[in-house]
Formats: sequence, C-alpha cells, structure tokens
Amino acid sequence: MIDNALFTDFYELTMAQGYWKNNMNHQVVFDMFFRKNPFNGGFSVLAGNETLMDVITNFHFEEDDIKYLAEQKIFEQGFLDYLKDFHFTGDLYTMDEGTVIFPQEPLVRIHANLIEAQILEGLILNHVNFQSLIATKTARIWLASKKAPIMEFGLRRAQGPDGAMSATRAAYIGGAAGTSNTLAGKEYGIPVMGTMAHAWIMSHSSELEAFREYAKIYPQNSVFLIDTYDTLKSGIKNAIIVGGELVEKGYNFGVRLDSGDIDYLTREVRKELDRAGFPQAKISVSNELTEEIISTLVARGAPINSWGVGTHMVTGGDESSFTGVYKLAARNDKETGKMVPAMKFSDNPAKTTNPGIKNVYRLYDSNGMACADVLALENEVIEAGKEYRFHHPMVDYRQFTCTASKVEPLLKLKLKDGKRVSTRLPEAEQLRLSRSNMQKQLETFDESYKRILNPHIYKVSLSEELKDLKKDFIEKNINR
Repeated sequence: MIDNALFTDFYELTMAQGYWKNNMNHQVVFDMFFRKNPFNGGFSVLAGNETLMDVITNFHFEEDDIKYLAEQKIFEQGFLDYLKDFHFTGDLYTMDEGTVIFPQEPLVRIHANLIEAQILEGLILNHVNFQSLIATKTARIWLASKKAPIMEFGLRRAQGPDGAMSATRAAYIGGAAGTSNTLAGKEYGIPVMGTMAHAWIMSHSSELEAFREYAKIYPQNSVFLIDTYDTLKSGIKNAIIVGGELVEKGYNFGVRLDSGDIDYLTREVRKELDRAGFPQAKISVSNELTEEIISTLVARGAPINSWGVGTHMVTGGDESSFTGVYKLAARNDKETGKMVPAMKFSDNPAKTTNPGIKNVYRLYDSNGMACADVLALENEVIEAGKEYRFHHPMVDYRQFTCTASKVEPLLKLKLKDGKRVSTRLPEAEQLRLSRSNMQKQLETFDESYKRILNPHIYKVSLSEELKDLKKDFIEKNINR
C-alpha cells in the first residue's frame, strides 16, 4: 500500500504552491462522485474507500521526497518547509464500503483546507475508481451465475502487482468466493482456491497417472482438469476412474473445463458422471468468461456448479475505467466567513455539478425495497412518513412525489481531524463486512435494476431545496 504523498498528480502540487503563495488555504468541501454506471449496467458497488482511509491517515512526505521536489526547480523553500509537516487534518464522509451506488451521488466528501483537499484528489480517485469498477464487474458476474461460487484467478492478467492485489480485494467485495492470489489470501483473509494446470498433466506419462498422483497428494481437494487432450474421449473417463477410487476411500471429487463448447461439453460430462454413479461430483468451468456468457449458460440450464473468472473480472473487460470525478462543492467566503456553495458549469448538462454540502438519502417502500436515492443539502432532513417532491438532476420538468416507509442517510463521518472516528477493523473482518453489505443491499433492489441487459434506471433525484439552489446558480451564470 502506497502512503507516500508523492503519489499524486504533479499539477496538484503546483496548484498547492499557488494556494500557499497567495494565502488561499481556506476551508473547502469536495465531492467525489461518478457520472455513469459501467458496463451499461443498472448499479455500481462502492469499494476502495477503506484502503483510501488507511492511506490518508498515513499520508506524508519523506525527507527524500522533499529533496526530489526541490530538484525540480519549481518549488519555493517556504512551500517545501510547509510540506515537511504535511498531513491530512480534515474530515472525511463516505458511504460504507460495499454500498450499492448510482451516478451523481457523493461517495466521498472531504472537508479540509484547500491545499490538503487538492493534494488528495488523485489518491481518492485512484483508490475508489479502480476498486469500484472491479467490485461492480464481479457483482454482475455473481448475479449472472445466480449467486453460484465464483473463483477469481486474474493475477496473471491484472495490471501489475498492485492492480492484482486491489482487484482481488474488490472482487471479493463484489461477490467472489475466493481467489488464486495467494498473497491476497494472506493479506486480506480471502479463501484461496485452485486446482491444477495443464502442465501438471502434460508432465506425467499419461493423463490417468497425472490424476492419480494428484489424488494421492490432495484426496480431499481433487478437481480434475479434463480438457488437456480430449474432454470426452479421455478426460472425463480418466477422471471417473480416479474419482471412483477416491469415493471408495470416502472422498468426493470434481472436474473442471477450461476450453471448448462449454454448454455442450458440460451436459455430456454431467451425463457421464451421473451414469457412473457420481451425481455429487461438481463441474467447474473457466475460459474467458463474462457475465453475458455466464448468464446465457445459466439460462440454458448448463449443469455448472462453480465458475472461474480471471481476465474480464480483474481488468474490467471492455470497460477499463470507472467515471469517478472530484469537484469543489463549497468554499469559505472570505468576506462573510461562511461556507458558500460552489458549482461547475458545462455545455454538457451531465457535467454540470450539484452545488453545496450534500448528503444522500435512500428511500425504502413498505416492503423494504429501495425506491429512490435523494441528494439533499446538509441542513435538510428527509423523514419517513412524510410526502416529498423530488426532482430529476438534469431535466426540470421530471419530478415525482414519494412517502418513504424508511429513510437511510448514506454518507457517514469516518475521519475527524484526520483520524478515524472508530477503530479500524482487521482487514479480513472488514472485507467480510463489506461483502455482506453488498449482498444484503442488492436484495433490497428490484430485479429490473440488476438485469445484465437493458436494466431499469434507478431514480437519483434532487430535493426541492437543492433543485432551487442549482437552478439559481444556472440562471445567474446565464445572465452574466
């Protein structure tokens, strides 16, 4: 885990020096949010904010970092002296890791002086964007499999060592049952899993010998890879021979397919296993699987018990980034000494931000199902049992009324004056909590929002007061 303060974009430091030089280190509020769900999906999953807080609480410049910056011949000595004692002293609000999230919602809210808030930008986006992308991808895969066991084994295809570790962590939050990444197993307490490689089989004089030797060493964990030579003519037949020997000794066994027509082959393999009297033998598959492929196989009733997913899970597949951004939402006014809203304008309405210090409220109906999320200003209170009118964030005439049976505020204070407000859980315990949070939350959303293809769009709306504030900002900008 990198907690060195040089892990930021260089222009953050040049801007920070400008703020320092011009005595502009006033209090500000920044929001980190994202603009669209990846994979044309109906939801996303928040991940990475727990590791982000670990890094922020240790964020500092080493002596040789200051020396390096001095060598760039762009920073004044006074600013470098300021950086020597730099650490985050502000407050951080965020949702619980594993929360189901939607576009435009503040996921992380920073209250700090301008220099601190600016230097943290790259760090916040790096941690939350990548892990949320992978957690979302994994959740889609897990749902596509009808919540069957998913093994993540993307280490060899991930974007470098840290990419592999972060991806494994996020994939577990998103629903993966285990990983092939042994170091991640040790560091994060994630179950480690694995069977055998084609090389094991090819290293023996025969496939039958390879299976027997493996079963001799690992009788309790024998899953035979049956497609090294010929799945139906030799692989499954040799697996049944050795599997039968294991069953006689009181053990069970399984088989794995890593190539070919998975739909056809798994059906034929299932028939062979059942004919041989081994209906309890499990079938696992891998080979460049995506949620679309898995969903199709499940819909067709392919007899698959578990799935191994690597490349598309840990890289994001066709969508390689999460659209998270970090924008100023409020600042201290020099003349009044009060916090005033700030707003970014754009010719593209989707890039016009929502001003002010905000929270996010999730509204539930009488059946306990989530029906809408509402962005409201900090001083507003959204209560259960009261009727409210809420507004589309970009289209003035779109609005709806709602009386929620339950209202849940999602942003919570996690860091106060740069320190955690509660004790950091051990990583393994935190990951189990984050994973459980994701699974429980998905149960509160209608299936239409979780469809792999053409999901229903979940309502994310503005409160009346926030809508009026945003409209006022826009009208004043137009009339300039």
